[in-house]
Amino acid sequence: MRSFLSQSIKLALISGGLISSTALALSNGTYVLKNNFSNKVMDVASRSTADGANIIQYQPTGGTNQLWDVTHVGNNRYAIVSVHSGKALEVFNFDASDGANIVQWAYWGGDTQLWQLDDLNNGYYGLINQYSGKAAEVFNFDANNGANIGQWTYWAGAPQQWAFEPASYADPTLASSQFTDISVHDPSIFAHNVNGQTTYYIFGSFAASAKSNDLMNWTSVSDGVDNNNPLFGYNITNELAEGFAWTGDNTALWAADVVQLSTGQFAYYYNQSLMTEPRGYTGVATSWNIEGAYSNTGLILKSGMWGQESENPGEIYDPTIHPNAVDPHAFYDKDGKMWLVYGSYSGGIFILEANPATGKPYAGQGYGTHLLGGDHSHIEGAFIQYSPESGYYYMFVSFGGLASDGGYNVRVARATSPNGPYYDAQGNNMANVRGDRSAIAPYGVKLMGGFEFAGDYGYLAPGHQSSVYKPETGQYFLVFHTRFPNSGEFHQVRVHEMFINSDGWPVVAPQRYAALNGENIVDLYDMVGSYKFVNHEKDINTSAKQSVNIQLNADGTVSGNHSGTWWLQSSNKFHISLNGLGSFNGVASWQYNATSNQLVPTFSALSNQGVAVWGTK
Repeated sequence: MRSFLSQSIKLALISGGLISSTALALSNGTYVLKNNFSNKVMDVASRSTADGANIIQYQPTGGTNQLWDVTHVGNNRYAIVSVHSGKALEVFNFDASDGANIVQWAYWGGDTQLWQLDDLNNGYYGLINQYSGKAAEVFNFDANNGANIGQWTYWAGAPQQWAFEPASYADPTLASSQFTDISVHDPSIFAHNVNGQTTYYIFGSFAASAKSNDLMNWTSVSDGVDNNNPLFGYNITNELAEGFAWTGDNTALWAADVVQLSTGQFAYYYNQSLMTEPRGYTGVATSWNIEGAYSNTGLILKSGMWGQESENPGEIYDPTIHPNAVDPHAFYDKDGKMWLVYGSYSGGIFILEANPATGKPYAGQGYGTHLLGGDHSHIEGAFIQYSPESGYYYMFVSFGGLASDGGYNVRVARATSPNGPYYDAQGNNMANVRGDRSAIAPYGVKLMGGFEFAGDYGYLAPGHQSSVYKPETGQYFLVFHTRFPNSGEFHQVRVHEMFINSDGWPVVAPQRYAALNGENIVDLYDMVGSYKFVNHEKDINTSAKQSVNIQLNADGTVSGNHSGTWWLQSSNKFHISLNGLGSFNGVASWQYNATSNQLVPTFSALSNQGVAVWGTK
C-alpha cells in the first residue's frame, strides 16, 4: 500500500504541480541514478537504442545504458539523456495520469522530456516531470531487477527518491614515455599504410623529412638542399634546376608536402621564394617510393613576375592580391576530388582543383580561388583536414612570423566545401580578412600561440602545422614545429592530440601526445583539483602567455586567479565559464606531463569568439 505520510509536507513546496526553486539543484554532469528504496539504478532495458525503449531499474553493471547526461536547460528544468543511446528520458505519449510509462526518445526538448529536481536534503532528489507534474517512481515497492519505472503523483517516498552519483571510470595508463625528437621545420604529415601498418612521414623545409611508427619517436630520412639528399637521388641541384633558375637561389627549399596519386605514385611538392620578395614557385616531383628518389615533372605555379602577366590571364602580377606561390598542401575531399591549397603573405591563401593522376592543377584556373589574406597579411602554411565526425573541412593556418619573437600562432576556420568559403567562430568570412597584424588578429579561431606552464614547459611561435586523422581510433593529431622559451631559434617537431568540441571546432590538448593503454576517459573525481591555466587570448603574441592557478571544485565552482563554474559530461565534454572571460566549450582528457612524468587530467576549450583556454592539473 502506498504511503502518503509526507505528502502534505511536499505539497507545500509544489506550485502549479511543479517544484518552485530559485537555486540550481544539480551541476551538469554524467550520473548514475540510484533509487533509495531498492538501491538499484535507472537502466535502459536491454541496452536498447530505439525510441520507446523501456526504462527499468537494475543492479549496477557499469554499462553506459545506466549512465545519464544531466543538463540544466533553465528554470530548474533538466534534460536527462542516456549516454548509451543519446536519447532522452520521457513520459510516453503525453500522458499525465498516474502509472504512465517512462521511456527514452530522441531528444526534442519538449515538456515531457524535461524534469525538475527537488532536493530532499538527504542525498536524494525527487524527479518531477515538467509536463505532468508527477514523479519518476519504481512501481509497487519492487526491489527486483527489471522493475518498471513510471510516473506517479509526487509524495517523496523512497521509491521516488533518486541519488545522482557522478560517473566514475578506470584510469588509463601510460603505454610509453620514450620520445625521440626531430627538427623538421614546417612539418607536413602523411600517413603511409602498407599491409595494415602505418608509418607517419613528415616533410618540411630544406628538403628535410622524417618518419615514425608512433608519432613519438622520429627517425631522419633526409635533410639539406644539396646533392647528399637521397630524396632526389643525390642530384637535387640538377633535378630541381628549373625552380632554382626562377629565383636564382639553389640553397633553400620551403615547406614541402607529399600526397599519393591515383596511379599509386607519390607526388612531392617542392617550393621556394626569396626572403626579400614574393618571387616564388611550386613544382611537382614523383616517385614510386615515398622516400624517393623523386623525379621532377615541372613547375606548376610561379609568382613575383614584376611588370608581367601573372598566372591570372590579363592581370599584371600584384603582390597585394596575387599569391606568393609557396607552402603547398594537396589533399582529397570526402568525394575523392583532389585540391591544392597554397600561399604565404602577399595576396593570401588560394586553392585549386588538381588532377589526382598527376598532382597538377587543371588548366584554366589561374591562381585559383582566394580563401584568406591579402595586402601582405602575415598568414601562411595552410593545411586542410576533413572531419567525418563533424562534416566540416578545417583550414589550419599560421598567423604571425616564424622566428622565436615572430608571434607564430595556429588558427583555424571551417567550411562545408573544400574550396570554401571558410568562416571563423564568429561567422566572419575569412576571405575578407587582410591587412597588417592588428587588422587580422581578431579573426580566425586561435588554437594556440606562445605559452608557458610555470615550472613545466612552454612554446614560442608554434606553427606551420599539419594534421592527420587516425580512422581506426577516431583520433586527430596536430603536428607543428615550435621554438622554446630562452632557447633562441632552436626548434623541434611536436605532436598534440586534437578533439572536436560540442560546437564542431577542434581543440588542441595542452600536453604533447603520448600513447595510452585503456580508454582516455576523465571523470569528475579526476578533474577536481588545482590547475595551471593559460588563456591564449586573440592577439599575435610574441612572448609566452604565462599560466596562472585555478581550482576546479567538486561543487562545480572555479576559484583561484579566476572564478566561475565548470562541468563535465560523457565523451569528456567539458565546459567552463569564467567571470570576465566568458564561456568555453571543450574537451577534457588524460595527457602526459613530461615534467612530472605522469598522466594528468587536462582541458582545452574555446569561446564563441574563437579564444582557447588550457588547463593542466
